[in-house]
Amino acid sequence: MNRWKLTYVSVAGIAAVAVLTGPTATGAAAVSPHAPHAPGAAATAAPRPTLTAKATVSSVRAWQQFRMYGVSHHMRTGTRVTLQQKQGKRWVSLPASVNTTRSATYNMRVKLGLKGRNALRIVGGGAISPVVNVTVR
Repeated sequence: MNRWKLTYVSVAGIAAVAVLTGPTATGAAAVSPHAPHAPGAAATAAPRPTLTAKATVSSVRAWQQFRMYGVSHHMRTGTRVTLQQKQGKRWVSLPASVNTTRSATYNMRVKLGLKGRNALRIVGGGAISPVVNVTVR
C-alpha cells in the first residue's frame, strides 16, 4: 500500500511543478492547435538592410562635381542616407545626404577638395555600403 501512496505523491508533485512553471515551448505548440507558425520560425529575423555605392568617376579635379549613386535593400522609402569620408582612421560625415526614392535608389551630387585617394561610403538606415575610392587631383 505504501507503494501506491508514493506513486500518488510523485504524480501530484510533477503536476504541481508543471502548473507552477507554465507551458514550455514544445508544450505550448502541442497544446495550441491554432499556432500561427512552427516553433522554430520565431527564431528567423528580418533581413538586414544593405546599401550599394558607386561613383560616376574614379578620378576628378579638386571641387569638380560628380555623383554617388546606389540601391538600398530592406529599407523604408525615404530613408536618409549620408556620405562619409575616411579622414585618418575616422569616418567623417560630409554635408551630403539624400532620401531614398520609391524605387529604393539614391543619387547625390558630391564635391571633394582633399587631394589624393579618398575612401567614401554611404550610411543610413542601419546599413553601411562598401568603400568606393575616388582620386582627387
